[in-house]
Amino acid sequence: MSSDRQRLQKRKRQKRKRRIAFLILLPIVFLTFTAAGYGAFLYKKAETIFTGSYMDDGRKKSALRDAEVHPLNDNISILFIGIDESDVRTKEDKARSDALMLATLNVKDKSIKLLSIPRDSYAYIPKVGYKTKINHAHAYGGPKATIDTVEELLDIPVDYYVRMNFYAFMDVVDALGGIKFNVPYKLSEKDSNDRHNAIKLEPGVQELNGEEALAVARTRHYDSDIERGKRQQQLLEAVIKKATSFNSITKYDEILEAVGSNMTTNMTFSEMKSLINYGKSGSMEFESLTLQGEDDKMGNGAYIYRLDEEDLEVIKRKLSRHLEVD
Repeated sequence: MSSDRQRLQKRKRQKRKRRIAFLILLPIVFLTFTAAGYGAFLYKKAETIFTGSYMDDGRKKSALRDAEVHPLNDNISILFIGIDESDVRTKEDKARSDALMLATLNVKDKSIKLLSIPRDSYAYIPKVGYKTKINHAHAYGGPKATIDTVEELLDIPVDYYVRMNFYAFMDVVDALGGIKFNVPYKLSEKDSNDRHNAIKLEPGVQELNGEEALAVARTRHYDSDIERGKRQQQLLEAVIKKATSFNSITKYDEILEAVGSNMTTNMTFSEMKSLINYGKSGSMEFESLTLQGEDDKMGNGAYIYRLDEEDLEVIKRKLSRHLEVD
């Protein structure tokens, strides 16, 4: 095989991964409008569910904006907040965030930049007035405190947020009737109610239900955070593959229920509908970004991820240019 052909195939694989990442980040949009193709009832239900997920964060616009924006006409940013909460853990605004990702969307060229923010990044939190792990911000003040912290860190406006907990992932897997996945090793893990060793799995390809898939996604005991991230990407890819299969069309009703009941956002249904234009463009471009840094410890010995200041400045300028803000 020629080197040119290998490069082409590599670019196709990378493009596919980026497309999957976007579907993962915005499942509500694509599932809603794909589902709407087989019935007005489902569209109306989606509108009801997502309208019910709306939560006003008290802001008409970001403090870093001169005027309000709308995704149909303006470049915007969306902060995705993943919460690892359960019935036995602290609920909602008191929970720490387990995953943070900022998406900037350029309306002219339909391009998207996705920035993963490590959960242990050492950052200044305006809500409390000092630096600590960035995932503490949500426990201090919910989405608003998290948004303020990310704006302080990156010096760009955060226009919208979408907060989802791990129950959404678990319930979607169950709504799909399970997913097929290659479990990398034998594991014994907590379930969603934090009962120790409740989930036991052998290595190999098998059907996983929601609890089992969540255990594989959450475990930290058998490898590293990097491998954990890879597992989560593979699991989400399996979910998307199953969800977009023809046999799953009739299950979209349950999927919408699973997502909507575990999500809050300051995006209206009208604003969500505008995002479908990115998927319909046919030439959507992605760039995945990460924040470079190194492992370190605070004075009390707690682990932190200390960000590289030079790299952070590069990322800030890149996102600012993409949003076309000063």
